[in-house]
Amino acid sequence: MSGIDELKVEIRKLSARAMQLKMNLHDLSEELPTNWTTIPSVAQEAFEAFRQLDEKRRALAALATT
Repeated sequence: MSGIDELKVEIRKLSARAMQLKMNLHDLSEELPTNWTTIPSVAQEAFEAFRQLDEKRRALAALATT
Protein backbone atom coordinates (compact mmCIF):
# COMPACT_ATOMS: atom_id res chain seq x y z
CA MET A 1 0.00 0.00 0.00
CA SER A 2 1.37 3.43 -0.90
CA GLY A 3 1.81 6.30 1.52
CA ILE A 4 -1.17 8.09 0.01
CA ASP A 5 -3.38 5.02 0.33
CA GLU A 6 -2.30 4.50 3.93
CA LEU A 7 -3.10 8.13 4.74
CA LYS A 8 -6.53 7.80 3.14
CA VAL A 9 -7.31 4.76 5.30
CA GLU A 10 -6.08 6.57 8.40
CA ILE A 11 -8.14 9.64 7.51
CA ARG A 12 -11.30 7.54 7.15
CA LYS A 13 -10.72 6.02 10.60
CA LEU A 14 -9.95 9.39 12.17
CA SER A 15 -12.99 10.93 10.50
CA ALA A 16 -15.29 8.27 11.92
CA ARG A 17 -13.76 8.74 15.38
CA ALA A 18 -14.05 12.53 15.17
CA MET A 19 -17.70 12.30 14.15
CA GLN A 20 -18.46 9.97 17.07
CA LEU A 21 -16.75 12.34 19.49
CA LYS A 22 -18.67 15.25 17.98
CA MET A 23 -21.89 13.38 18.69
CA ASN A 24 -20.73 12.66 22.25
CA LEU A 25 -20.20 16.38 22.77
CA HIS A 26 -23.59 17.14 21.24
CA ASP A 27 -25.31 14.55 23.43
CA LEU A 28 -23.60 15.97 26.49
CA SER A 29 -24.82 19.46 25.63
CA GLU A 30 -28.40 18.22 25.36
CA GLU A 31 -28.20 16.58 28.78
CA LEU A 32 -26.93 19.66 30.61
CA PRO A 33 -26.79 20.39 33.47
CA THR A 34 -26.40 16.66 34.10
CA ASN A 35 -22.74 15.59 33.85
CA TRP A 36 -21.57 19.17 33.37
CA THR A 37 -18.25 18.29 35.02
CA THR A 38 -17.32 16.11 32.04
CA ILE A 39 -17.43 19.02 29.57
CA PRO A 40 -13.65 19.68 29.60
CA SER A 41 -12.65 16.05 29.04
CA VAL A 42 -15.25 15.38 26.34
CA ALA A 43 -14.39 18.63 24.57
CA GLN A 44 -10.64 17.95 24.78
CA GLU A 45 -11.07 14.48 23.31
CA ALA A 46 -13.12 15.88 20.41
CA PHE A 47 -10.62 18.71 19.90
CA GLU A 48 -7.71 16.26 19.72
CA ALA A 49 -9.50 14.00 17.25
CA PHE A 50 -10.25 16.91 14.92
CA ARG A 51 -6.68 18.22 15.30
CA GLN A 52 -5.30 14.84 14.23
CA LEU A 53 -7.76 14.64 11.36
CA ASP A 54 -6.73 18.09 10.13
CA GLU A 55 -3.05 17.15 10.40
CA LYS A 56 -3.53 14.01 8.30
CA ARG A 57 -5.63 15.83 5.70
CA ARG A 58 -2.86 18.42 5.34
CA ALA A 59 -0.27 15.67 4.98
CA LEU A 60 -2.37 14.02 2.27
CA ALA A 61 -2.76 17.31 0.43
CA ALA A 62 1.00 17.86 0.59
CA LEU A 63 1.66 14.37 -0.81
CA ALA A 64 -0.88 14.85 -3.57
CA THR A 65 0.76 18.05 -4.77
CA THR A 66 4.25 16.57 -5.02
